[in-house]
Amino acid sequence: MVDEYLTDDEQAEALKTWWRENWAWVVSGIVLGIGLLSGWSYYQRSTTQKSESAAAALDEFANVQANDKAKADTLFKQLTEDYKSTPYAMQAQLLQAQQAVETNDLPRAEAALRIVMGDSKDPELAQVAKSRLARVLIEEGKSDEALAVLDVAKAGAFAAQFHEVRGDALYAKHDLAGARGEYETALAAYKADGQADTSLLEYKLQDVSGTAVAVDAAVENKASAK
Repeated sequence: MVDEYLTDDEQAEALKTWWRENWAWVVSGIVLGIGLLSGWSYYQRSTTQKSESAAAALDEFANVQANDKAKADTLFKQLTEDYKSTPYAMQAQLLQAQQAVETNDLPRAEAALRIVMGDSKDPELAQVAKSRLARVLIEEGKSDEALAVLDVAKAGAFAAQFHEVRGDALYAKHDLAGARGEYETALAAYKADGQADTSLLEYKLQDVSGTAVAVDAAVENKASAK
């Protein structure tokens, strides 16, 4: 190294020269590093605060939705506009749809569920919206649209639920054979999972099959075929 052959005074002078030429870059690098660290800390605090505020707004929305329409409308607008980037906006849409169904405002329920189905970044939440949307469409007399919404090939863990709702859509179309096939598939999937309450589905299957014996035989055949 050249520095090894310099005297102490020469090395000191070289260091001073280097500092005069490069101090601005060193200082700006330090300032930039501090700025980035501060910015990241601020971003994390801001994100946490925004999430907490959105959660509080959603809780309040759920509490006032049924008895204070003006307040509910204000909170819903806040959740879907100010907190649009958070998962709570999609949860608000689901609550909006639920309230609309309870008041028999099916077009409003359909609109909210379509937003969740199309915009949710959570795949499972989108599947929940599809299932609920299909039920609303059936109530609206749009059974063919309901069937189109429920793509069982992409249903994943929601396959049993999708098959059951498809059975409801086919039943509404008076296609009892088609409904029976969907109910059988759904029941076999539910029983394989071992956690769902299948009493209502079993009743539906009895309704389209005519006898309880036919139900049991159909389910056993479906289960053994898997």
